Amino acid sequence: MSDPAGPRAKRPSLGRGLAALFGEAGTRLPGEFGGAQTVPIEAIRPSAFQPRRHFAESELAGLAQSIREKGIVQPLLVRPVAEGAADFELVAGERRWRAAQLVGLHEVPVIIRQLGDSEAFEIALVENLQREDLSPLEEAEAYSRLTREFGRGQAGIAETVGKSRSHIANTLRLLGLPAAVRNSLEQGELSAGHARALLGAPDPAALALEVVRRGLNVRATENLVRRRAARPKAAPRGRDADTVALERELATALGLRVTLAPKRRGGSVTVHYTSLDQLDRVVTLLRRQ
Repeated sequence: MSDPAGPRAKRPSLGRGLAALFGEAGTRLPGEFGGAQTVPIEAIRPSAFQPRRHFAESELAGLAQSIREKGIVQPLLVRPVAEGAADFELVAGERRWRAAQLVGLHEVPVIIRQLGDSEAFEIALVENLQREDLSPLEEAEAYSRLTREFGRGQAGIAETVGKSRSHIANTLRLLGLPAAVRNSLEQGELSAGHARALLGAPDPAALALEVVRRGLNVRATENLVRRRAARPKAAPRGRDADTVALERELATALGLRVTLAPKRRGGSVTVHYTSLDQLDRVVTLLRRQ
């Protein structure tokens, strides 16, 4: 679905809060089809522009209980679609839509708006940011998608979502971390502050393992990165560049420190782990081969 506003149209700032998205500030929203109305729940499909990937079962169960007792207090925001089995696509309110299905509701209140793809994505992103529903990587991937698919620059994204340009830039930089570090961030072993500190590290994957093992806070992580960056680099004895590069490649793939010890005939591979969960992950990977 194309964006009827066009790339040069002046876009409103959505960073004022969720109330602005639903017209609660007292102004009529452009493209709005009157006020809230009720539609069948099966007439709504989820959005391809939902930046959030994970919805916790406990979170949905709590919301479902609230809906049983009080109903859906705030309408869903949807846009009409011309193709497919559904009549509308969700823009904001997917948690409520999912929880309403758990309750068994047949109809839900909605506000219908004519929105292009870019604006629908931006509104879904702002809803999640306002409610702090997104992980740091989900937020970074959403900003990246706005840039790739809709040509939005960092200044434009910052104005739209109500964040500083430096926040947008620093969040996008998280996507440049090695896969092992991003995995630790996604699992909650590292915070966004840890991850930003590791961006300047000479070997982020190895340092991330040390940070998790030692339980370092963000300030201690920043100090560790500075010390390692200032340390003179000594060439490893008896180890060539290919061996070091392969160790790093394996460490990134496994999310663990790996040591290779080549010999005249063959050699050995050592995978270092600090918990049984890490060992289980390695065993699972090996069994898939």
